[in-house]
Amino acid sequence: MLVIVCGLPAAGKTTLSRRVARCLGAVLLRIDSIEQAVVRSGVAGHPVGAVGYVVAHAVAADQLRQGLSVVAECVNPVAASRDGWLGLATDLGVPFAEVEVICSDEVEHRRRAAERTVDIPDLPLPSWEQIIGSPYEAWEREHIVIDTAHRSVEDCVAAVLKEIRLIA
Repeated sequence: MLVIVCGLPAAGKTTLSRRVARCLGAVLLRIDSIEQAVVRSGVAGHPVGAVGYVVAHAVAADQLRQGLSVVAECVNPVAASRDGWLGLATDLGVPFAEVEVICSDEVEHRRRAAERTVDIPDLPLPSWEQIIGSPYEAWEREHIVIDTAHRSVEDCVAAVLKEIRLIA
């Protein structure tokens, strides 16, 4: 199964993705890790464009062909990037779940953005202004929405797992 976890920075994607991947025994692919590796290689600087998604699709396809589940964590801000993941799952004939992580409490979301720490060496974290000013297209198809505001991580993980089990 391919689980795509997306949403704005500081909404809780990474924390949720890690836990969901661990519960499913799935491979975790983080676009931030891939993009920062590309930057460290000297091939490109930030922003790297579509390269992170292209690499992630290739790695995800390899893992899915091996019968492993994949949790892909990325902002996935536009329909084209979302369609790319959907196309990958369809081409490989694997079930998929699209999970949008939001934090509906703007004060809480801003606090998270200001207080979070980076776990990927030298990855620049966006400011609150960059987060709210970046393009993020509305969804046009059904998907799972998890609001992390005022909810425990465990509650959010349980909600995702419940929805995934209905699909798989």
